Amino acid sequence: MTNSVTTWNDVRRKDLSLTPVPSPRNPLGASASDGAPSGDATHIREHGSVLASAEKTALVWMAQRLPRRINSDHLTLLGFVAMLLAGGSYALASRNQGALLGVVFALALNWLGDSLDGTLARVRNQQRPRYGFYVDHVLDMVGTFSLLGGLALSGYMNPLLAMAMLAAYLTAAAEEFLATHVRRVFHLSFLGFGPTELRIILSIGTLYLLYRPWVNLGSLGMFRLFDVGGVVAIAGLALKIVVSAVRNGHALYMEERLPQ
Repeated sequence: MTNSVTTWNDVRRKDLSLTPVPSPRNPLGASASDGAPSGDATHIREHGSVLASAEKTALVWMAQRLPRRINSDHLTLLGFVAMLLAGGSYALASRNQGALLGVVFALALNWLGDSLDGTLARVRNQQRPRYGFYVDHVLDMVGTFSLLGGLALSGYMNPLLAMAMLAAYLTAAAEEFLATHVRRVFHLSFLGFGPTELRIILSIGTLYLLYRPWVNLGSLGMFRLFDVGGVVAIAGLALKIVVSAVRNGHALYMEERLPQ
């Protein structure tokens, strides 16, 4: 960390700065010589979740105080291993309900690693935007596979529903990556919900499993709590896919209208 104090506004400006991504004219998103972003190979990160402002303040505070021997790669690895641990804990919960506590602990570690790695790079002015964008999202997809795979084996969710959630997540991720490539904007939230809010909801639901894994939906009957949550999650992801596809498709159509 430098001797100067990095303010919240400094990091916020960096967070909203243009970050290289691949473009048709420059597939690498930056020159091979210096790694600087090219004029048109950029994207903006938009984060409008409910907790985004408070979370960013807390992350900057922590990043300013981390020892120099800890870098962004360490935090990225922590977030990834924590997600694997969460999936493994769900799988173990089929034999030992106490493993659900391990899921909550792992999700907290995942938040720390996955949220702090980019902030630390920006605070220290050590951004590697193409590397970070690629590695973070590859590990996110593998970690989500582990999480939902563990849920499928936990006995607390129908395995087919868990796989349907995974398919919906991957479809939403693919649409967002395509939109980032063509519109140069990466959205970290939808309708006020981002990764942090989803971790909190999942943690609360996981703790609730310790007391009441089934819910009564009146005339519809009794259902597993996470089956109901899974249906809601799939519906939310489907809504995001449709809204984003229509919004981005319309914007691109207006930008590239055929000559009259």
